Amino acid sequence: MIRLSVRFASAVALAALSISFYEAPAQQNVPPAPAQTPADAAPSAPVAAAPVFPKPDPKNFTASSPSQDTINAFLQTSWGYDETRMWQVQAVLKTPVEGISKVVVLVGDKSGKQKSSAIQFFALPDGKHIIAGEEILPFGEHPYAEAKATLQQKADGPYRGAAAKDLLIVEFADFQCPHCKDAQANMDKLAVDFPKARIVFQNYPLERIHPQAKLAAEYSICVAKAGGSDAFFQFAGAVFEGQDGLTSADGAILTLNSAATKAGQDPAKIAACASTPQTSEAVEASVKLAQDLDIQQTPTLVVNGRQVPIGGAPYDTIKQVVDYQVKLDGLSK
Repeated sequence: MIRLSVRFASAVALAALSISFYEAPAQQNVPPAPAQTPADAAPSAPVAAAPVFPKPDPKNFTASSPSQDTINAFLQTSWGYDETRMWQVQAVLKTPVEGISKVVVLVGDKSGKQKSSAIQFFALPDGKHIIAGEEILPFGEHPYAEAKATLQQKADGPYRGAAAKDLLIVEFADFQCPHCKDAQANMDKLAVDFPKARIVFQNYPLERIHPQAKLAAEYSICVAKAGGSDAFFQFAGAVFEGQDGLTSADGAILTLNSAATKAGQDPAKIAACASTPQTSEAVEASVKLAQDLDIQQTPTLVVNGRQVPIGGAPYDTIKQVVDYQVKLDGLSK
């Protein structure tokens, strides 16, 4: 569920630096056209070609930083998973504010099937952040390193897969979020395709739009405390399956107690644990972690620090991004 605004909305908005998703058009089965003779052959359609960007004007590089090498390294890290994407730094301009530079980048598609566009962002004096639209995003040759370190230290939710944190995939999700429910099939596929990954579930209940989400999160923490990660994922699967029951307070109690039972736990003990201040504080700490990382929507994966919004995303695209991050970090699957 979108919490504020849709981040990474298109390939030509800088907010799409991490990932953009496209729906492939349906392929129709049609009978073959009759063979044509040279005399009646229709002219062939022009073949799409990669765009040719205009040569940058040196006069448009008035700011000393960031360097074009840094910008290109940043874009390669952010966009390199998509081998069809191409770009060219067109300008790095001084602004009236000391230390803030305006960067203009032309973005195109090597196949020529998508229209080229220009994007722009403002690089901040610290060299670690940019302003793109209404958002502040990490920047630099290694833009995800800080978030990766934070999660290695603070992502303490139940997990499946490896104990090691070399490949750390953290799912921020809300039990009442329909997109989170739909994403669970893809999470199961990731666990199979990346057996060396540590896949962590972090609660991010969006109480403003999902009134029962925090209670579900509290129950989940108590189930994990009592029965470990295996019990948690049994509980989570049951809650997502019965998600329609979370639409009312009474329905939520019935749904959560049933899920606790399916996870092999005593629902009365889990409910008592869920009502304690310590459990509420644990949920709030997980929410704060998401907010500190500026996670804007659920479900969102963070793959070694790289945010990957996955609501409605095809699995092949998610896997493509994870594969690329594995390659960037010099890891094996």
